[in-house]
Amino acid sequence: MRDIDQTIDQALAAEERDLLRRIGDDPGHIEQTLSLLSGRTGWVSGVIMAVQALAFLAAIWTGWQFFTAEDALSAVRWGLPSAVLFLIALMLKLALWPVMHFNRLHLAIKRLELLVVNERGDVL
Repeated sequence: MRDIDQTIDQALAAEERDLLRRIGDDPGHIEQTLSLLSGRTGWVSGVIMAVQALAFLAAIWTGWQFFTAEDALSAVRWGLPSAVLFLIALMLKLALWPVMHFNRLHLAIKRLELLVVNERGDVL
């Protein structure tokens, strides 16, 4: 009975390795980020990325002004916008993560569909 179980385990492991090899690797982080700019809503992601980059640069500049302020009022005047701009940049960046994961899942489902169609030889 053990020989049959081991044979089945080995066959399944070989089949799984072959399947994973045919599916391929997930795209890298930069490739996933660039995929946000494609499709019907790619321009929206591009605008969000541009605004996020501008908010981050403005946050760095106002943060620099905060750290070089001479008095407390100037520090508050530069520190609050810096903190708010950092939060805005963070929230805009976090807004794109679900889209990136959706694209990744969509790609994995398409690959799986192609594998099933190739295995069976017919259309789902």
